[in-house]
Amino acid sequence: MSALGVLVGYFPPITANMNTIFAVLLVFVGCCSNVVFLETLVREFPGCGNIVTFAQFAFIALEGFIFETNFGRKKPAIPMSQCDQQLCSQLQHRYASAHDLQISMVSLGIFICTIMSAKQVNVGTKGSDDQGVYAFLHWLIGIAMLTFALLMSARMGIFQETLYKQYGKHSKEALFYNHCLPLPGFLLLSSDIYNHCVLFSQSTPVEVPVIGQAVPVLWLYLLLNVITQYVCIRGVFILTTECASLTVTLVVTLRKFISLIISILFFKNPFTAWHWVGTGVVFLGTLIYTEVWTSICTALRGSEKLKKKKT
Repeated sequence: MSALGVLVGYFPPITANMNTIFAVLLVFVGCCSNVVFLETLVREFPGCGNIVTFAQFAFIALEGFIFETNFGRKKPAIPMSQCDQQLCSQLQHRYASAHDLQISMVSLGIFICTIMSAKQVNVGTKGSDDQGVYAFLHWLIGIAMLTFALLMSARMGIFQETLYKQYGKHSKEALFYNHCLPLPGFLLLSSDIYNHCVLFSQSTPVEVPVIGQAVPVLWLYLLLNVITQYVCIRGVFILTTECASLTVTLVVTLRKFISLIISILFFKNPFTAWHWVGTGVVFLGTLIYTEVWTSICTALRGSEKLKKKKT
């Protein structure tokens, strides 16, 4: 038997079902294409985050209101009262220390790449020192907010996992309520959203072949961003019904990392040696988590045992 045959023979069988594979594809295809349109919008108007987020939430909520709740006529499968009780109760998951190490490695790799990309803030190279410090502090606040959002996302994953065990898998319902309930909060940002609507409308018009009309290019980019975001987040919510919350968190974290790499390469941003170090740490942590290395070691040990039997 060849070494390759022994290696394949000792790999554990693939147990992931088609729903899981489909969900992972949606996450990576949707999110990694989404970052291109987002980067294009942000480069034109760096402060357009509010209108982008509002458009995404409004689109997903509208789609869910029509197709999931049947215009509000369908009652939720998971009672709202249970959501409140579960959110304030136990939800204390414990994972093996090996998993802690693997997730820490992935997080460290992303942290290294993010810090190295921070050089684009250009602290002290343009304007006064005060402006440079302000820009850097503004960037740090953004990183802190993203870190907090990632932690809350992981917490919500555990919360959803608990509810799905009790009430069944309802990913589309969860997707709808997660995007519908926060919509009133955008009233606080209404002036900024309106201002960017005006700016988007003043962008260069481009001809859209399907409708035969000229549309401001930034509105077109925003539409494509919203569609790809829907594809991505739909995959995430499907994944929450098929995998443990830790696995979902790892997939989402890896997606963020790959989006960062795409942003660096596609827009020709600097990719330093430290970026390579961060990339290596991320993929090493991922390989350990997915037990690929364990499978290879098992295969090699099996090959040695076969050789000893033959001798």
